[in-house]
Amino acid sequence: MPAKRAAAAETVAVGAPSTRSATKKKNAANGQSGGSIVKTTADPPAPTEREKKIQNLIVRTIWSVVMIFGFFALLAAGHFWVIALVFGLQLLAYSEVIALADEPMRQRALPYGKTLNWYFLASTVYYLYGETVLYYFEEVLLVDKVLFPFAIHHRFISYMLYIIGFMMFVSTLEKGHYQYQFMQFAFTHVALLLIIVQAHFIVKNIMAGMFWFFLPASLVIINDIFAYLCGITFGRTPLIKISPKKTVEGFVGAWIWTVVIGLALSYFLVQWPYMICPPADFSLSAFSEFTCTPNPVFVKQVYAVPAFLQPLLHRPTLMIEPIHFHVAIMATFASLSAPYGGFFASGIKRAFGIKDFGDTIPGHGGITDRMDCQFLMGFFSYMYYSSFIATHKQAVDVVLATAISGLSSQEQVQLVHALQRYLHNQGHVGKDLLQCIAN
Repeated sequence: MPAKRAAAAETVAVGAPSTRSATKKKNAANGQSGGSIVKTTADPPAPTEREKKIQNLIVRTIWSVVMIFGFFALLAAGHFWVIALVFGLQLLAYSEVIALADEPMRQRALPYGKTLNWYFLASTVYYLYGETVLYYFEEVLLVDKVLFPFAIHHRFISYMLYIIGFMMFVSTLEKGHYQYQFMQFAFTHVALLLIIVQAHFIVKNIMAGMFWFFLPASLVIINDIFAYLCGITFGRTPLIKISPKKTVEGFVGAWIWTVVIGLALSYFLVQWPYMICPPADFSLSAFSEFTCTPNPVFVKQVYAVPAFLQPLLHRPTLMIEPIHFHVAIMATFASLSAPYGGFFASGIKRAFGIKDFGDTIPGHGGITDRMDCQFLMGFFSYMYYSSFIATHKQAVDVVLATAISGLSSQEQVQLVHALQRYLHNQGHVGKDLLQCIAN
């Protein structure tokens, strides 16, 4: 027995080191050292491309819902808030575009470059909006002694503001940077033309009636959605090199769907006076009572049905609003021409080597990425409306501005008396008011 115990002890003694060695290896594999347990924090695995796409889709969807609800809330709040929205969007878009030149400008240590960009913006905004705002405040707040000189000489003041900016730019030219500085000068003016000036006409559309703002904007959104859906469904033929993912099939399919949905949308919008009436008061909202004499395009008219369609419609005539014919044309522009505003923006991004103009909207990029087609569509809508739809009646503020700036005080009094007599003869005012004015 002693011999057996000695042999066993020897065997254990010999096997112990190998056992301890195996235990150490096992502990090392499990992140342990010796007899103690050491916890280590491993880096989480990098998200796969699929996980990134899903996460981006979730963020994009959430912000899409937020933007939709925010847009309709401002739309219901009234014309003033929609104008404020357009004004804010154009400022953000302009800031994103001119920011593309900020880094090269800092590297070259050029003075006043960013300041000049904003100065030209301020002078442009004053020229586009100044006269209307001045006359509005003069009429509502009666501060004519302060604002009257600015209203009378508005265009001259605007021109001189631009000349001052022009002189400031020439004064900052530095040797060795001439080409770059003149390129930035041209870049700033292109941004002003394509963003600020076109957004100004969107504001004019709002003043003509919410219909002329909401419908064009909706047509662009509808076209963008169906261009994507039709493109991924049966798109095969590339459309344009600057945007390789755009296809001819998606382009044409989106055109058809935009016309169809645009016609259906206009059918409902023409039933709502808030949409078709110009704003008589900025304090009104979608919940206020709107009354106006509608533009003739919103009044139903009788049209003869073509012979080949009569068996399908079972009637020789059809009574519809003429606006639907105009909507088909606007939908065609939104489908075939407005997307080139997006292609133009894509070219700018490729030229500067960026994916988006900014990250203002999570999951969507910058404001410019969402508004590139809207500016072009808004300008077209104004030109189309003023050319084919507007009745070309003089606005009250225009007549008032002409009377204030073009008539003497005595002539203005004569105009008031003549207008009062006319209104009395038409039965709109009483004799007592006429005598009161005369006295």
